[in-house]
Amino acid sequence: MDIEAVRAVNLAAFPTELEADLVDALRADEAWIPGLSIVAEAPDGSVAGHALLTRCRVDGAPALALAPVAVAPGHQHTGAGSAVVRAALAAARERGEDLVLVLGHPDYYPRFGFTPASALGIRAPFEVPDEAMMALRLRPGGAPAPTGVIQYPAPFGT
Repeated sequence: MDIEAVRAVNLAAFPTELEADLVDALRADEAWIPGLSIVAEAPDGSVAGHALLTRCRVDGAPALALAPVAVAPGHQHTGAGSAVVRAALAAARERGEDLVLVLGHPDYYPRFGFTPASALGIRAPFEVPDEAMMALRLRPGGAPAPTGVIQYPAPFGT
């Protein structure tokens, strides 16, 4: 993957360098999982979007954090964001992962099956609107989801 292209997409998509720096810090952290940093390419081959899933925990049980999701401004509202999120979730499902958590816009992430994490007894380690902290079970018929507080990797600064 083109590290610089992913950084450029995150720099272009967000008003500060925080998300781009987060991706770089996560890449160097034990939370990084090869194959779960996903890009969407534009027709010209440039990186149009990026989604990252890294290891987090809920009450010690493994889960994934979806963050950040970035789409270059020229490719927003073209389906690039949805494509990269769907591809990331599919890659996680193929790895046998079960639980994905996202702190995001409650009008966007439900289209992928995310619902309020509080319904599963999962909460963020900081104050956040209930509808913005969401969870998705990738294997809904499996073991019950863990409950408790999300433990993010150190680069998240929580």
